[in-house]
Amino acid sequence: MSSELLIVIALALFFGFLNGIRDAANIVATVISSRAFAPRTALTIAALAEFTGPFLFGVGVARTIGAEIAQVDSLTLTVIVAALLGAIVWNVINGHLGIPGSSSHTLIGGIIGAVLVSAGWQAILLPGLIKVLAALFIFPLVGFASGFVFTRIIYFLAQGASPRINEFFKRSQLITAIILGLSHGTNDAQKSMGIIVLGLAISHPLNSFEVPLWVTVASAAAMALGTSLAGWKLIRTLGGRFYKIRPLHSFSTQLTSGIVILSASFFGAPVSTSHVVSSAIIGVGASERFSKVRWSVAGDILTAWLITIPVSASLAAGFYWLLTAL
Repeated sequence: MSSELLIVIALALFFGFLNGIRDAANIVATVISSRAFAPRTALTIAALAEFTGPFLFGVGVARTIGAEIAQVDSLTLTVIVAALLGAIVWNVINGHLGIPGSSSHTLIGGIIGAVLVSAGWQAILLPGLIKVLAALFIFPLVGFASGFVFTRIIYFLAQGASPRINEFFKRSQLITAIILGLSHGTNDAQKSMGIIVLGLAISHPLNSFEVPLWVTVASAAAMALGTSLAGWKLIRTLGGRFYKIRPLHSFSTQLTSGIVILSASFFGAPVSTSHVVSSAIIGVGASERFSKVRWSVAGDILTAWLITIPVSASLAAGFYWLLTAL
C-alpha cells in the first residue's frame, strides 16, 4: 500500500471513530434519561451491538458510498483525503458545540465538494447522489411519523393500565437499545467501509465491489471504540433538552428509530442516525401533545442540519486546493 492509501484508510477509520463518539448519544441518551441503565452500561451495550451490526446485514450502504456517488476513474486519493478532512473538521466543530449534526451529511458534503473542484460535475453520478440525498432527507420524516403513530398506538393499547407498565417499558429498553445499536452499526460503519474500498479501487482497479473482511472488522471496531467513549454534550442535548424523557418515550423512540434505520440499510441507503433519532424523539413527544416539545431546540438542530452539506463541501474543496498546492 502507498503512503497516500494508508492515510485514506487511517482517516476513514478516524471518521468512523468520531462517528461513534458523536452518535453514541443517539443510541443511549433516552436510555440514560429514562433511567433504564447507568451510562457506562448503556454505552457498553451500544458498542457491542454496533460492532456486531456490520457482520449481520450486508454491505449495501458501503456499495452506495463507494461506487454510486462518483466515478472511480475520475478520482484520486487526494480527493478522498480532502473529502474526509472536510467531514472530520465539521464533525469536530459540531461535537464541540454539542449539536447533533449528521456525520452522514458531512461525509456526503465532503465527497461532493472535493469531487467538484477536482473533476467537475461530470464525475458525479447523479442517480446515486439523488438516492443518497433523498434518503438523508426522507428517512427523518419517516422517523418522526413512525414515532408519532407508534406512540399513539401504545397509548391506546395501554389505556387503563396500572403505573407498573412503566417497569415493562424500562426493562424492554435492553432489547430496543440492542436493535438501535445493530442498526446504527450496520448503516454508519459501512460508510467508512465504502470510503476504504473506494480508496482501494482507485489504487488497484477492482473487477467487482467487495468489502474485505479486514475492512469490515476495522471499521466496526473503530465505531464501537468511539461509541464506548461517547459524547456527553450530545447526550444531554438529546436526552433532556427536547422534553423530560420517560421509559415509554425511550422505548418508542429506540424501537421506531432502529426499524427505520435497518430498513434503510436493506435498501443500501445511507441515513443519518442523528436525524432519525432526533426526529423520532420529537414525534414521540408530539404524539402526547405538541406543546410538550421544546421546538426552539429542534429549530436550532434543523438549522445545523441544513448548513452541514454546504459547509463540509466548502471545507473539503478548501482542503483539496491546499493539498494540491502543497
